[in-house]
Amino acid sequence: MHAGLLVAFEGLDQSGKQTQAELLRDRLEALGRQVALLQFPDYTTPLGTEIGLALRGERSYAADLLQLLYVANRYEWRGEIERLRASGAVVVCDRYVASSVAYGEAQGLDPSWLTDIQRHLPAPDLTLLLDMAPEVSAGRKATGRDRFEQDLALLARVRTSYQRQVGPGWVRLDANRDRDAVAADVWQALASRL
Repeated sequence: MHAGLLVAFEGLDQSGKQTQAELLRDRLEALGRQVALLQFPDYTTPLGTEIGLALRGERSYAADLLQLLYVANRYEWRGEIERLRASGAVVVCDRYVASSVAYGEAQGLDPSWLTDIQRHLPAPDLTLLLDMAPEVSAGRKATGRDRFEQDLALLARVRTSYQRQVGPGWVRLDANRDRDAVAADVWQALASRL
């Protein structure tokens, strides 16, 4: 049996997280691996529904409370992530723990607190940071941007937080490149862990 893995894609909106997560899922499934693709926030849960309302401006939460909702939304999946990994599956997440740290820190919250409240979530085996400038992110999606996607200064602070978080178990990839070039680097980063 294969060892289970948890792979997290992180980065600004429009950096290609969903695309790369789907490409990785498809490649792993073609090799016969069991794969679960999760996207956070998960808008299908009660907490995810509330997050969606907040992002559309229909609810107003302080930054700390909103991050608690994001974190709780991931905790809703903790048992399933643990079960999948134990069964040998590769769990691929479009956003995970580092997102709360990055977006919360960008809003003035303590990154140590944001890390601590997530300490009981399964730790990723690999975090892939798809790095790009906020201006590039904004240029890739001109309409329908949520309140965070519209604030370039905030996104610059988010990017700085992501870059600060890079350490062991992380790989930073230039997301400005063609999706196939990025996908090749994603595979190279993961292949040694399979």
